[in-house]
Amino acid sequence: MEAMLNTAGRVITCKAAVAWEAGKPLVIENVEVAPPQAMEVRIKIMFTSLCHTDVYFWEAKGQAPLFPRIFGHEASGIVESVGEGVNDLQAGDHVLPVFTGECKECAHCKSEESNMCDLLRINTDRGVMLSDGKTRFSKNGAPIYHFLGTSTFSEYTVLHVGCLAKINKSAPLDKICILSCGISTGLGATLNVAKPKKGSTVAVFGLGAVGLAAAEGARISGASRVIGIDLNPNRFEEAKKFGVTDFINPMDHKKPVQEVIVEMTNGGADRSIECTGNINAMISAFECVHDGWGVAVLVGVPNKDAMFTTKPINFLNERTLKGTFFGNYKPRTDLPKVVDMYMKKELEVEKFITHKVSFSEINKAFDYMLRGEGLRCIISLE
Repeated sequence: MEAMLNTAGRVITCKAAVAWEAGKPLVIENVEVAPPQAMEVRIKIMFTSLCHTDVYFWEAKGQAPLFPRIFGHEASGIVESVGEGVNDLQAGDHVLPVFTGECKECAHCKSEESNMCDLLRINTDRGVMLSDGKTRFSKNGAPIYHFLGTSTFSEYTVLHVGCLAKINKSAPLDKICILSCGISTGLGATLNVAKPKKGSTVAVFGLGAVGLAAAEGARISGASRVIGIDLNPNRFEEAKKFGVTDFINPMDHKKPVQEVIVEMTNGGADRSIECTGNINAMISAFECVHDGWGVAVLVGVPNKDAMFTTKPINFLNERTLKGTFFGNYKPRTDLPKVVDMYMKKELEVEKFITHKVSFSEINKAFDYMLRGEGLRCIISLE
């Protein structure tokens, strides 16, 4: 804490994992991190993990590449210093940085029904800070770009105050860091949007970390049956830990998977959550729910130009199709409550953590994900 007070208002030199070009291993560099400007906060990252979104933009296969860049957005940290106008955070506070935000001023933030902040909504193209259009990272005077307004693959990073959730100081930072993105997305899709009743049947499409978090939400809700659908049968055994009771590999069936689910559930699942972004899976997720009360929730992100078709009669027969962004959680308001769920032992987080590496070994985390091994790899910056 004393050291943090000594650095307030000054440029900090620290280690960061810099992506110099697409698809090439990250390089641990000494970088300069400028002090926070108005409505900004500089934090010391304690633990970060790797999410598929980092890998997607590091590979730069589907978007305009922006390099050099510091990736990372799923993390936990401690406030080092705050900029002008920041009143609800101070040095020493424990926080989760979030790829989206909550300004608390816009129409979305003031609405109980939305978490899609006008000011701080996810922007994958922007590599600079909102206040002045400049970066807070540099090396030898040359700017290094930000990612998702978070850039957690650095010992220190600067964020807009609206992208930080202040959390319980007694929560273990090496565990709850994974609640700042994927796990909360899947969990909230079930608890906040699908809202399955106790004893219901829930179908989950895609058994990666987000899908398993959706299954965890179904377990917490008291679902009696959770059907996991995935093309990779190697994921089935692990998924049992998250309350998944039945498994379907669509490749094992000659008919569409929605027909298989309707047959095995006597008319359809009560709820379904789609976590793959695959268009066919989205159609299946909608068409597999029961008429009269079935609700399907889309979580996976497709190509922005992708389209899918279904018969309008599916809606007229009282099936509901919903979408969700970040599990409908408002970051500053709701994430502290998700952390509290973990502290009360209502939510199990440890089972998502399958690997741990030191910051110097960060490229190993990319290797694990590219090989499809494990769920979440914790990278320690301590």
